[in-house]
Amino acid sequence: MSTLARRARAEWRPLFSTVRDGLAARRWRAVPMTLAAVCLTALFQYVQNQPWGYQFVQNIGSVRAEDPLWLALVRTPLSLFVPALDLPVWGALAQILLVFGIAEICLGWWRTLLVGYAATLAGTLYARVGIELGPGHPIGLPASDARVVDTGPSAAVVGLAVYVCWRHRAYVTGALVAALMVVEVVVKDNLAGKEHLAAIAAVLVLCAVTARRHRGGDRRSGASASGSGFGSGEKPPIQS
Repeated sequence: MSTLARRARAEWRPLFSTVRDGLAARRWRAVPMTLAAVCLTALFQYVQNQPWGYQFVQNIGSVRAEDPLWLALVRTPLSLFVPALDLPVWGALAQILLVFGIAEICLGWWRTLLVGYAATLAGTLYARVGIELGPGHPIGLPASDARVVDTGPSAAVVGLAVYVCWRHRAYVTGALVAALMVVEVVVKDNLAGKEHLAAIAAVLVLCAVTARRHRGGDRRSGASASGSGFGSGEKPPIQS
């Protein structure tokens, strides 16, 4: 086996095994939330392209930085599933099916939604901060971006991809995703690209917090086992 093949195997084997086993055991029942998300996104796409439905979708799932903060926070959860009008809907559906599906198998449905929402919310809040800083700041944005409609699953997809790669030690793949987002901003400096970087930053913080909690739990478990005298395989006394 070549060096490249061995590295690829080491990189993706834990993730691939988890997804394969989950699908083998439950098939499509392993991803009910993902399938519901795909259907919801397709429904929003249909409704917003109807004369009677465009404004309705805007009212429940359209986020702009110029909106009041409370309104943006209310709309943000549904904004994940409202496809951008200027992009082909199949792209959003494919992203949700692939990345949300893998994440749901690896993390469970509620963790997938939590990480995806955190990534999307980070992008939404960054837009407000960036506009406040202005175009002269390294992470600032022009005032015109306040009127840009910010919808779609892309920030959640990027955040979930990085988080799942971290959880399953596919560090090179996760770093590649982050690098591609940096290239996106360099090539096409727009609001969406910078929001993707904000989503990655938020997920990296989440990874650090999760790792610290796990280390703390491991230390407490080790101390408990050592203090009770059973840490080296010694059996506890039988209580009569």
